[in-house]
Amino acid sequence: MKEDLLAAPLPEERRLQIAAQLRRDARVRVEDLAQRFAVSGETIRRDLQVLEERGLLRRVYGGAVVQPSRGWHPGEQRAAGGGDDGGPDAERAIAALAATMVEPADTLILDLDETVAAVARALPATFAGRALCCSLPTAAELAGRSGVEVHLAGGQVRPDDLACTGVSAERFLEQFFADRAFIGASGVHHAAGVTADRLDEIPLRQAILRQAGEVYVLAAPVKLGSIAVGRVAALSAVTAVITGPGADPGAVRLLEQAGVRVMLAPPLDLPE
Repeated sequence: MKEDLLAAPLPEERRLQIAAQLRRDARVRVEDLAQRFAVSGETIRRDLQVLEERGLLRRVYGGAVVQPSRGWHPGEQRAAGGGDDGGPDAERAIAALAATMVEPADTLILDLDETVAAVARALPATFAGRALCCSLPTAAELAGRSGVEVHLAGGQVRPDDLACTGVSAERFLEQFFADRAFIGASGVHHAAGVTADRLDEIPLRQAILRQAGEVYVLAAPVKLGSIAVGRVAALSAVTAVITGPGADPGAVRLLEQAGVRVMLAPPLDLPE
């Protein structure tokens, strides 16, 4: 499969693979990349320029080096913004539980949420299925894994988190049927359902709901009982809500009474 991916990748696929290699090796050379992808050095230099503009690398003479950026550290970016969502430990706990829902040969849809990117990191080494990714960081998490087939939605790339949105991303999803999907939410309410505070995410998540056999909503405890501006779906449209340690029992009870399964992730066993 690796040879097939590298035979004639589209520009965005090539850039994704370059980013994945850079993340592994910390440095890439134009000459080596041109040989790997069978393109000109000028094509590779344009790729590196695009990736530098996205904040994923820093160009140097003859190649590029890792540029620590918001794209590779979504948890740190969010913390800097002051959002209170339970912190990285809650995110990892939710992601760890979500990853246990996945079978080795599944086709997955991973949306543009940062906790969903953590699910990509938490997938076991036995996962050898197909991942349909709606953000560059999530796709990059899996692009370097042997045996995993990675597809990137494309469309308009948001500069703050490198998520893919827009009609092109929605049409991309219409080509597939997935076993399971993982989506984020700004709010999960027993009456209002699943909601989002960024309106460009709503049609993308609605497209995901149409194309997946099971849909799991990943929501930090603070988001239970909250209502954001845009409605994504009713609770009846999702398989379960996965939340983290410390979720309010009252909010959980209301959701369960509304008919949705709520899965509580246990605290992680962290090293002292």
